[in-house]
Amino acid sequence: MASLRDLGLSEYEARAYRALLNTGPTTAKELSRASDVPMGRIYDVLNSIEQYNLVRSQTASRPKKYVAVEPATALDRLLEDKKRELEEKAEQYQNIVDELSDELDAAEPVEEQFWTAAVGQEETTDLLLERLTAADDRIVMVASDPSPQFNVAEIGESIIEEMENALERGVDVDVLMTREMVASLSEEVGRRYRNRLTDDPNFNVRTSEEVTGTFNLIDDIEVVIQVPNPLGGTEAFAMIDLKDPEFAADVFDQFNPTWQSAEPLSF
Repeated sequence: MASLRDLGLSEYEARAYRALLNTGPTTAKELSRASDVPMGRIYDVLNSIEQYNLVRSQTASRPKKYVAVEPATALDRLLEDKKRELEEKAEQYQNIVDELSDELDAAEPVEEQFWTAAVGQEETTDLLLERLTAADDRIVMVASDPSPQFNVAEIGESIIEEMENALERGVDVDVLMTREMVASLSEEVGRRYRNRLTDDPNFNVRTSEEVTGTFNLIDDIEVVIQVPNPLGGTEAFAMIDLKDPEFAADVFDQFNPTWQSAEPLSF
């Protein structure tokens, strides 16, 4: 059940405001009795909700009287305070992330071979997007016929978004697809491609019917390979992420001739 405490008021503050709605203009002493807020705390509570602009006071009267602001106005003010607080928190967290990013990026990368795998559509998608986010210099994406295990239309927009982010970081992005793969993309992906990517000199898309397999090269040292379900089902698939500069170089050597002979994509 919703409570004024959910919007930042303490228990005593919530009691005092609710009591004021029922009593009308009243003194602190009368409000203490009506709200069950101890007399020793009532003035602090009234000062607090007055700072929230939830009450108005009549200073000319002796003793001083208080009246509640209308509920709609009070709730709007509490909501605005919460929004402002969340925006300040978000800015603080962003500053922390920026500072930590600079600190952590300064660490020397480990050049040892490493591989990991993900199984299942959600896990596989997360791994692919994570590795695209990690690219510093170059992304090569190769996609053959749409796999029944991999809903390209569903995650295509997320991939386009990561491409846009990579280009903003100065990463070169080359994409090689079959025409069938192009046809499987959503209209939104095509629109974003035309409106936001085609004019970027670091972004290139080509098509070829000689494309086989679906994989990604990251910074010429890492290969992310899609693995279809070996049982032929559509529920699960896997993604292998292999960090091995030599293997990545071999994959690129096999990819490059097909890339050179491929045709630039035109929507």
